[in-house]
Amino acid sequence: MTSEWEIKSFVLQTRPLFTSHTGLNIAEVLKSAVLERGLDNNQGIAVITDNARNMDVAVREAGLSPHIKCFAHTLNLASKAGLNVNRASRLLGRVRRVAAFFHRSSTATAVLATKQGMLNLPAHKLIMDVVTRWNSSLDMLERYMEQQQAIAATLLSAEVRRNAREIDTLEAADIRDAEDMVRLLSQLKKATTVLCDESRPTVSLIVPLKHMIEQSMAQCDEDSSTIAQMKRAILKDFTDRYQGQQNKFLQESTALDPRFLSLHQLNDSQREDVFDRLKLKATQMQNQNPSETEGERAHDAEEQSPPSKKTALKDLLGESFSKVLVAQHNTGIEDEIDLYRKATSILLSDCPLKWWRDNAKCYPLLSPMAKAYLSFPATSVPSESFFHSRGYC
Repeated sequence: MTSEWEIKSFVLQTRPLFTSHTGLNIAEVLKSAVLERGLDNNQGIAVITDNARNMDVAVREAGLSPHIKCFAHTLNLASKAGLNVNRASRLLGRVRRVAAFFHRSSTATAVLATKQGMLNLPAHKLIMDVVTRWNSSLDMLERYMEQQQAIAATLLSAEVRRNAREIDTLEAADIRDAEDMVRLLSQLKKATTVLCDESRPTVSLIVPLKHMIEQSMAQCDEDSSTIAQMKRAILKDFTDRYQGQQNKFLQESTALDPRFLSLHQLNDSQREDVFDRLKLKATQMQNQNPSETEGERAHDAEEQSPPSKKTALKDLLGESFSKVLVAQHNTGIEDEIDLYRKATSILLSDCPLKWWRDNAKCYPLLSPMAKAYLSFPATSVPSESFFHSRGYC
């Protein structure tokens, strides 16, 4: 993060690993990268990985922290757990067979296009899902629901029916389940989308998004058997992730984002504990760097217009949302945190980095910590996308 509170992303290096991808071997690559780049590990180097066990070992053996599990990967695992329940899996299998039939039959595709025109439906092709991407299953299901009338009409046509004896359209109960599945999973897809913004903090989104998802997985009387099973599977896979020190770090990140400073997901005792930890850490950081405060480095930059595309986050979370050393700066940091907690939370559409840039001088002890925390990403998706786009795999 620059002195103007702008997040910048760079690829420092890409290294092949020809040996077995064990945690110890990956740790050696990480340690050599830290040495080669001369990175300062005194205040921590964050590592964002998927949930694989070898990554736990690698980050621990490399002596790096905090270790943040990619939230998009976590959502992927939980969503797959929901889609793997028997009733949902069978329904997806039927939709997949229909999509596969149209993909391999030029006749069926041509008739489908004619029926789409007659029914004033979009001229969209059916989508086949990819096993490794749960959201592609959602896309496949959404497209089927959009085109179900045209699909049914096509499969009943004489030129297609004789070659589609094994293909069935969904029954009324299946249609209701499919509609409910789309509604349920769309929230998770939106959450994945907002996590991939590289211009704004995302690590501070994990706690509120996790809370929102857990709330949305609560059982309702209106839930069908299929949806009830999916919710239980998603919640079971999702709830126990981000525990211990990792959860504490994420709570602190959320507290330092002025969109979420109220920490309404936590009870009073938990909130006080979060800010007590921030007081201690801010004091420790100041004692390690006594000559530097963000207030001294703050610049009066021109205001930047915030990005306009923030509707997904609004849809998801709503509109608002050593003893001697410790004693040395204790009074100052307590005053700053009290002032910060009395501030009004900014809108979800507002930029938290702009808020910190404009207010850093009021928080010379707290703002360096905010800059350190909020520079960490919540997901490894941007780096993976860059890797794939350059043809490395």
